[in-house]
Amino acid sequence: MAKKRAGHRGAQVPPPAPPGPAKGSQRPVVFVGIALAALLSIGVWWWLRAPAFAIDVDADRNVLLVTIDTLRADALASYGGRAVTPNLDRLASRGVRFTFAHAHAVVTLPSHASILTGRYPYEHGVRDNTGYRLAQTQATAATRLKAQGFATGAFVGGFPLDRRFGLGVGFDVYDDNLDDSRTPGASAGLSNDERERRADAVVSSALEWIGRQSGKWFVWVHVYDPHMTYDPPGEWKTRFPADPYLGEVSWTDAALGALFDRLSSQPRPTLAIVTSDHGEGLGDHGELTHGVFAYEPVLKVPLIVSEIGARRGSTGTGVTIESPARHVDLLPTILDAAGAPADAALPGASLRASIAGDSADRPSYFEAMTPTLTRGWAPLRGVLVGREKLIDLPIAELYDVGADPAEQRNLFATRTDRAPVLLNVLKTYNVAPPGRPQKETPETLDRLRSLGYIGGGSAAVREAYTDADDPKRLIELEQTMTRAADAFRQGRLDEAIEMYQSVIAKRADTEDAYRKLALAYWRGGRAADAITTLETALRNGVTQSEVRIKLGQYLAQAGQADKAIALLAGEEGDDPDALIALGNAYQLADRPDDAIRTYKRLLEIDPSSGLAYENIGTSQLRAGDVAGAEASLRRAIELDRSLAGAYTALGVVLAGTERRPEAIEAWKSAVAIDPVELNALYNLTINLAAAGRRDEARVYGDRYIAAAPPTMAADVAAIRKATQ
Repeated sequence: MAKKRAGHRGAQVPPPAPPGPAKGSQRPVVFVGIALAALLSIGVWWWLRAPAFAIDVDADRNVLLVTIDTLRADALASYGGRAVTPNLDRLASRGVRFTFAHAHAVVTLPSHASILTGRYPYEHGVRDNTGYRLAQTQATAATRLKAQGFATGAFVGGFPLDRRFGLGVGFDVYDDNLDDSRTPGASAGLSNDERERRADAVVSSALEWIGRQSGKWFVWVHVYDPHMTYDPPGEWKTRFPADPYLGEVSWTDAALGALFDRLSSQPRPTLAIVTSDHGEGLGDHGELTHGVFAYEPVLKVPLIVSEIGARRGSTGTGVTIESPARHVDLLPTILDAAGAPADAALPGASLRASIAGDSADRPSYFEAMTPTLTRGWAPLRGVLVGREKLIDLPIAELYDVGADPAEQRNLFATRTDRAPVLLNVLKTYNVAPPGRPQKETPETLDRLRSLGYIGGGSAAVREAYTDADDPKRLIELEQTMTRAADAFRQGRLDEAIEMYQSVIAKRADTEDAYRKLALAYWRGGRAADAITTLETALRNGVTQSEVRIKLGQYLAQAGQADKAIALLAGEEGDDPDALIALGNAYQLADRPDDAIRTYKRLLEIDPSSGLAYENIGTSQLRAGDVAGAEASLRRAIELDRSLAGAYTALGVVLAGTERRPEAIEAWKSAVAIDPVELNALYNLTINLAAAGRRDEARVYGDRYIAAAPPTMAADVAAIRKATQ
């Protein structure tokens, strides 16, 4: 396939025949009778209204980028939606609202990488939420504006944008503190199933930083609230009882209002750009969430460009623009408006020309790679040219989204004049297979999976795919997986088990179905079934290392540590997951020296791994090296304050060295991070009861009893006895 050369902005595409009406920037004019028409004819119109919004170049302005995760364009009131969004609507009414803007990827990390770098996914290299990092050599909006004298700050609300994934390059401050509880109701005490921070907490952090700046600044604010699971706070849950997604969108708008209001009093004008990383399926085309398809509910995004505060020439009334806009156009627009040097190597172009009335076409590339990289499904790539949309899959699709916005009429077989043209346009982009993802730590994988992302597998990318590999043929499996995950979260393990089994019966190579089925068995106290499930996966040819590693973990925890070591030793390489699993197996086999040696290998790979220090500390504790254990555990917490296990083990060290009050506080920290950290709950209950604080002990004891699996019946009995 042809690779795209630097500075390439898309092929020159012959227009479809017959040509439709030209699409340009739309400035609505309401004609009220013949008298107004006469006024227009003599030029009196310009006295009756302000000029349309425009952006002038101003090197002494602030720049605000707001990305709202998982926001469908058609949810906003200004786009005809039912959400209550007065703040975003007001911003649009004073700026520009693009009605035909699109992302290039349909999951969080790759899409944000495109927004910040101004490059397509195959250019910046981030193709999925797991296994990829943005190279620190990539130029981003932050690095470019920092070079122009801007202070730079990022404030993110969801774990997929944690600093470990590389987006922090160029930012003076990269605030990804998901345990921020300064705002009432923020993410303090979230479980491992909820790695996000509420929009009001993100905004509060951003405003605090902005308030300390004396010069011009660039701020990126990312809010995660509309992402599943949908659980809007307070009145928004009541106002949208049947559609909590719209409640989340409405709540997010309310939270952003404080940001926009504060900026209106800034001494400098602020260029504000608001978009989403992608939309949400909500059942359209069978996709409940996002990540599989690239139909308009997921690929099309809202895009609002406006100015807040002191204005210097960039004034006027709101404009609606129907010509195309792309995420890769955002960085060139920011650089242009801020008077920063342009970069001809970027594939996008400043939107100032579109705002001024230029309706030139902007062909766009898009992709959905997660199912390919994790399940072995066919890769989805496509192009948008004008209102024509090609989706290149084994069962190819072509839509005229102008005439058919719901994408119900596939024209690929009938428009033989246009399909080859668009296929040739696609070939002007780099359609080579994506680079292989790197390995993630178990903690990272668990967090991402808890947020609904299927990443973590490493399916082989094949040279050819058939109709049977087309996501359209497999979406029923994705629906079943989503429903099974919901059942699992709600504690309906038997239902989840049945659904995961049905997926495996239909497609025996669905790696994550085996893992999740095994986890459901494990949580239900059926360790033997969990182990058998993963052994069956290996026999069925599921070769992903995650299956073997998880099997080793379960074997070790089920009392078969020697068997786990035999499975894992010699196969771990530099895989962090495998090293941790092997180290844990050594621990459980009462071989602490081998465990510590294995964990230290992990530190050689990643010296900043808090999890490695946690495991070293636990092994030192088992070996009787209490001082060494305390030092390692405190280092783990210093590196990563979200490690509940490190606080739990530190509490054991403190309790064993006659520092029980400090131990209790350490265990409380553990359950504040993970409310179902069973070891911490158990230790809290027993030690509080021993200290005569039985009422407090019962609170934690009840939580332990509610969360403990059947295999911990003896511990439950001890809890009941201690709190009588």
